[in-house]
Amino acid sequence: MKRIIATLLATLALCSGALAAEGGVAWDKFPKERMTNMAALQNGAKLFVNHCLNCHSAAYMRYNRLKDIGLTEAQIKQNLLFAGDKVGDLMTVSITAKDAKEWFGAQPPDLSVIARSRAAAGKGSGADYLYTYMRTFYRDESRAIGWNNLAYPNAAMPHVLWDLQGEQRAVFANEKDPHDPAKTLAVFKGFEQTKPGSLSKADYDLAIADLVGYLQWMGEPGQNQRVRMGVWVLLFLAVFTLIAWRLNASYWKDIK
Repeated sequence: MKRIIATLLATLALCSGALAAEGGVAWDKFPKERMTNMAALQNGAKLFVNHCLNCHSAAYMRYNRLKDIGLTEAQIKQNLLFAGDKVGDLMTVSITAKDAKEWFGAQPPDLSVIARSRAAAGKGSGADYLYTYMRTFYRDESRAIGWNNLAYPNAAMPHVLWDLQGEQRAVFANEKDPHDPAKTLAVFKGFEQTKPGSLSKADYDLAIADLVGYLQWMGEPGQNQRVRMGVWVLLFLAVFTLIAWRLNASYWKDIK
């Protein structure tokens, strides 16, 4: 129980950084249709293992659960397992908490339930936040890691997918504060691509949607089945309500 609580606290700590951008970048809507696309979930799993699992663990997910998104045990072994790992193992990382704190300033949080955590009330879901966060990294030479993020300013995490997205810089303009004309605010105006990546903008956005879809699925692997079952349950209740209403009317029709 202590481990679960620690994971949730670390997850919320990562997401809460979005509060620093209050009034800043608007969160983009995560394309939810990627959640029901098996090929998209498989691609998201590949991106997660190759780019995220180096530092972030998913300690409450086992590799063999990937069978639920259409992968065979052979495919998992050949494409998604590191040397020495077994299909039934948990998705853990070899980096120690001490090394992580020394290298990054803090231990990267476990991502088992990251997408289910709401980063800030009223701004969207955790999936919306992650979808925006992973697409708003930009070059910032003033920082030691060389990167910054629009959704999470001064994030400790560098842009691990820069080879896919390429490099971009954020364009800001100084404008008067509408609440205090004596002050100026740095207002975000957009991104400028400075170095292309291996993917086009549209393809990169799609890849991030796949990754976030996988993170969302990983937080609750049975959610697609739950949603489908919920639809049938609601339909059954609607039909049963109609039948019960007519039976009730028939039962009482001769009673005055």
